[in-house]
Amino acid sequence: MKTLEFKTNINCGGCVSKVTPFLNKQEGVESWEVDTSNPDKILTIESDGATEEDVKTVLQKVGFKAEPVD
Repeated sequence: MKTLEFKTNINCGGCVSKVTPFLNKQEGVESWEVDTSNPDKILTIESDGATEEDVKTVLQKVGFKAEPVD
Protein backbone atom coordinates (compact mmCIF):
# COMPACT_ATOMS: atom_id res chain seq x y z
CA MET A 1 0.00 0.00 0.00
CA LYS A 2 1.30 3.40 -0.95
CA THR A 3 0.02 6.87 -0.07
CA LEU A 4 -0.18 9.41 -2.89
CA GLU A 5 -0.84 13.10 -2.27
CA PHE A 6 -1.87 15.73 -4.78
CA LYS A 7 -2.66 19.42 -4.82
CA THR A 8 -5.99 19.75 -6.61
CA ASN A 9 -8.72 22.20 -7.52
CA ILE A 10 -11.41 20.02 -5.91
CA ASN A 11 -12.73 22.74 -3.63
CA CYS A 12 -16.29 21.95 -2.55
CA GLY A 13 -18.75 19.20 -1.81
CA GLY A 14 -20.15 19.42 -5.34
CA CYS A 15 -16.68 18.85 -6.76
CA VAL A 16 -16.16 15.89 -4.44
CA SER A 17 -19.49 14.44 -5.63
CA LYS A 18 -18.36 14.83 -9.22
CA VAL A 19 -15.07 12.95 -8.76
CA THR A 20 -16.41 10.28 -6.38
CA PRO A 21 -17.70 7.76 -8.97
CA PHE A 22 -14.51 8.05 -11.00
CA LEU A 23 -12.08 7.67 -8.10
CA ASN A 24 -14.16 4.86 -6.61
CA LYS A 25 -14.01 2.98 -9.91
CA GLN A 26 -10.29 3.60 -10.49
CA GLU A 27 -8.43 0.33 -10.34
CA GLY A 28 -5.77 0.28 -7.63
CA VAL A 29 -7.37 3.00 -5.47
CA GLU A 30 -8.19 1.50 -2.08
CA SER A 31 -9.47 4.70 -0.46
CA TRP A 32 -9.23 8.44 -0.89
CA GLU A 33 -10.18 11.74 0.67
CA VAL A 34 -9.91 15.43 -0.14
CA ASP A 35 -9.13 18.06 2.47
CA THR A 36 -11.22 20.91 1.08
CA SER A 37 -10.35 23.10 4.07
CA ASN A 38 -6.67 23.02 3.11
CA PRO A 39 -5.71 25.89 0.74
CA ASP A 40 -4.06 23.35 -1.58
CA LYS A 41 -7.14 21.03 -1.52
CA ILE A 42 -4.99 18.01 -0.80
CA LEU A 43 -6.21 14.72 -2.24
CA THR A 44 -4.82 11.73 -0.37
CA ILE A 45 -5.05 8.32 -2.02
CA GLU A 46 -4.26 4.95 -0.52
CA SER A 47 -3.01 3.16 -3.59
CA ASP A 48 -2.79 -0.55 -4.15
CA GLY A 49 -1.38 -0.25 -7.65
CA ALA A 50 -2.74 3.07 -8.94
CA THR A 51 0.00 5.45 -10.06
CA GLU A 52 0.25 9.24 -9.91
CA GLU A 53 -0.39 9.25 -13.65
CA ASP A 54 -3.57 7.14 -13.26
CA VAL A 55 -4.96 9.60 -10.74
CA LYS A 56 -4.05 12.67 -12.80
CA THR A 57 -5.66 11.12 -15.89
CA VAL A 58 -8.94 10.20 -14.17
CA LEU A 59 -9.26 13.68 -12.64
CA GLN A 60 -8.53 15.36 -15.97
CA LYS A 61 -11.40 13.37 -17.52
CA VAL A 62 -13.84 15.10 -15.16
CA GLY A 63 -12.22 18.53 -15.42
CA PHE A 64 -9.95 18.70 -12.39
CA LYS A 65 -6.23 19.21 -11.98
CA ALA A 66 -3.89 17.24 -9.74
CA GLU A 67 -0.25 18.00 -9.02
CA PRO A 68 1.74 15.45 -7.04
CA VAL A 69 3.00 16.67 -3.65
CA ASP A 70 6.55 15.66 -2.81
